[in-house]
Amino acid sequence: MKLLHRARLRKRPKLKSRVRQLVEFKGIRQLSRQKYTEHIRDLYDGPAGSVLALASLISLHEPLVGRMLRKGKFDVTRFNRILDIGSGAGQILGHLLRATDSDTQIVACDLSHQMLKRARNRIKSERPDYVVGDMTRLPFADESFDCVTCGWVIEHLSDPRPGLKEFQRVLTPNGRMFLLATEDTVSGFLTSHTWKCRTYNRQELQGACEEMGLPWHEQLWLSRVHRFFKMGGILVEAQKPIAADTVLATPPRPESGTLPAVSV
Repeated sequence: MKLLHRARLRKRPKLKSRVRQLVEFKGIRQLSRQKYTEHIRDLYDGPAGSVLALASLISLHEPLVGRMLRKGKFDVTRFNRILDIGSGAGQILGHLLRATDSDTQIVACDLSHQMLKRARNRIKSERPDYVVGDMTRLPFADESFDCVTCGWVIEHLSDPRPGLKEFQRVLTPNGRMFLLATEDTVSGFLTSHTWKCRTYNRQELQGACEEMGLPWHEQLWLSRVHRFFKMGGILVEAQKPIAADTVLATPPRPESGTLPAVSV
């Protein structure tokens, strides 16, 4: 009986993977990386991107993430330099500004120049630097940030490893990543078709993070209800380990303007 049970457990991930391939948006796997990137940039530059902020409010993602940060579920007050990858309309960026000290450096990075313009107009703050960039080729030096946030963006990679590798590269040793991703659930498949992205299996994404040097420190949930029903997507805090031969030190804060910013 135990052998039969183990065999069934091994089959479940394979079955779920096959179901996912049938129902999620297929373009991400069928187009070349360059063509898909252009497709996503056009999507968010256009009308779909203009309603992103409203969609985040209706889904409660934006206010619930804000509450998580206010309550310290992911404590952003401990960081000096934060990179928000895939800032979109500033859904996480706005909460980062409110939850951190005024001298905390925050950089908003997005593939879409138009989305950064929307974020800046919506937030109405000169504090962040706004940088256009691809998450698989971030325009920042190694170990530039002690925190990376990435909310529902990495699902625009057919393979998360190139993005995770970049996140790990720009993080300081002991730096933290707050990652939010679409899970392979019924609601996740709907999101997949709406925003032309893929979904992630929790165990597969955890394995990819560990492989790229970002082991999960803690799994998080938007609320107790989300935790009980196992919904709301994959939310995790990951930590870049300190190498055995590395002496932990806080790098000096870059002077204002040292990071490449785009005028939006």
